[in-house]
This record gives sequence, C-alpha cells and structure tokens, in this order.
Amino acid sequence: MHALSRIAAAGAALAALSLTACTNKGAETGPAGGEATPPPAPKVTAKLTEPPVPKEAVPSAPSKKPYKIGVSLLTRDDEFYKTLEQGLNDEARKQNVTVTIESGDKDLNKQINQVQNFVAQKEDAIVLCPVDSQGVTAAVTAANNANIPVFTADIASKGGKVISHIASDNVQGGRLVGDYAAKTVLSGKGNVAILDLSTVTSVQDRVKGFKEALAKYPNIKIIADQDVEGAKRENAVPKATDLLTAHPDLNLIFGINDPVALGALSALQQANKKDIAVVGFDAIPEAQTYIASGNSPLKADAIQYPHVIGVTTIDAIVKSLNGEAVPPVIPVPTGLVTPDSFKK
Repeated sequence: MHALSRIAAAGAALAALSLTACTNKGAETGPAGGEATPPPAPKVTAKLTEPPVPKEAVPSAPSKKPYKIGVSLLTRDDEFYKTLEQGLNDEARKQNVTVTIESGDKDLNKQINQVQNFVAQKEDAIVLCPVDSQGVTAAVTAANNANIPVFTADIASKGGKVISHIASDNVQGGRLVGDYAAKTVLSGKGNVAILDLSTVTSVQDRVKGFKEALAKYPNIKIIADQDVEGAKRENAVPKATDLLTAHPDLNLIFGINDPVALGALSALQQANKKDIAVVGFDAIPEAQTYIASGNSPLKADAIQYPHVIGVTTIDAIVKSLNGEAVPPVIPVPTGLVTPDSFKK
C-alpha cells in the first residue's frame, strides 16, 4: 500500500511505500501540480541512516548453489518499489543468486500469470509484493503445489503458505507518527481524520499503530476515516477537500502514504487552510523538503527503508534454501522524520 505510501529512491534513498506504496506523480513539482514551489532539498542528516539487516535474516553461509528467484512487484511506478528492487538486485549479486524481477502493475491477473511463469520456469523461490492480499492466494497456492517456497515483501498474503514475510514494522511506524502528532502537533487535543486504504494489510497495520498512539489521549478524537482509491495523490485531493467541508473543526490529517499526504497538503493549499496539520508515511524526498522547511502543514513522516527490505528478503531466501530456519515474519524498523531531523 500503499498500499497507500511506503515513501518511497535508489540504493539508500528513501521511500515509500507504500503499501502499499502508490504512484508518486508530480513529485518534481509542488503537491498542487506546480501551484507551490517547495524549498530547496535539505541535506539529510545521519538520523536518517538505514538500519542494519535484521539478524534473523542473515545467512550463516553464502548460497550453496546459484539459486534462481522470481519476483513480482506491486508496481515500478513508485520510488519505494524502485528502491526495494535495487536492494533485491544488490544483495542478489552479493549472494551470487539470479533474480528475475517483474512488475504486476497493480493488476492481479497479471501478477498471477507472472507466478505461473515462475512455476513453469522452476524457480527455486518466489517473492511476491501482492497486488491484492486476498486475491493473490491462488498464485501462492500454485507455487505451493509446485513445492516452490514463497516469500512476501512489503505486503502480506492472506492465503496460501508463505515461508516468511519481510516488511517495514508498519505498526511501529504508525505509533511513531501518532505519538508525534498527538504530543507535538496537537498538544494532546484535537480532531483527526485518516485518509486510508483499508484493503491493504500494511496500511491496516499503520492505521492500527496510529490509532493506538492516539488512544492514550482522551481529548483527541478520530472524526473521519475514509479510503482513497489506489492511495493515489490525485484521488486524495478531492477526498481531503470533502473532509475540510464536512468537518470545519478538523485539526490534523493522517495520510497513509506520501502521495496521499501530499494530496491532502495540496487540498489545504487550494483552500488556503493554514491551521490544519498533515502527517504521513514514507518520507520520500519531496515530503522531506516540506517537513524540513518548518513552516509547512506537513509536520512529520514515518520513514521506511525499502532498500533494507530488499536486501533482507534475499538474505532470508538464501538462508531458507540453505536449510536454515527463518522466522515467519521479519520486521524492518521504521524511523520518524520531523523538522528536528534536519537540524545539525
């Protein structure tokens, strides 16, 4: 999902995500498609350094043979998945395994066909970033029936046997954003709306963590929780605009990925609303420029590390194919980007 955001960069560049990740159109302009010019890109500080690969995924020995791995991404239209793909490729070269990476392009039938091809090609393992967590069950089952181990990255499958799911700790990320929004932005009171994508598992986790954080503050109320189709920026603008009309007492919007958060920011700019804050998820470069300025409604973003997710996925596969046990879920920690992240 984004999913949704996530969030979004090559090598150690920063995403999103999400979800969940969704198309980050217009990233080279302001969120209103050129109506606003962001401040110069900030110099990212050491606080945003990627975390190490979780130790549970690191193989104790190199690959025992040149394994072949088939990968079907959710999309290639998002910086998050571009960075995740780079991580897969980087670690595959290091481990001397071959990866064939294709994009499902958010089309479930296309993704199922890709898995069928991987099965026919007798890949040693298959990685899925599901287009649809429930709908992908048929593809997972097809691989199971062919005795090909399946791993999921970023977005989980709700059916079939999956050896290990590697993803950002989205619940933790949601809590980080929620804590910051509640304590620092809202000072413990206010009305909050969520621009959601409730069909995606990673987004569900983000929202769960966000709500858990806000639940500690009895004077903060969630007054709206609405899905944004595809978690796309262009769809978030009218949704956010409708929220502003329906809830004049709104104080903060949580966008479940950066396309959604930047769409909400655009709606605020168009309505000339300067007293409503936005928090998001992914911390793609464009979002960071707004946060770093210190005077934007966009106040904070959870940050994912898709390159680490890609590296961790390959390591977990190699470890499993070598005969070692891997956990069913391997969470990759998230971080938080705030204006303080850019202070020396």
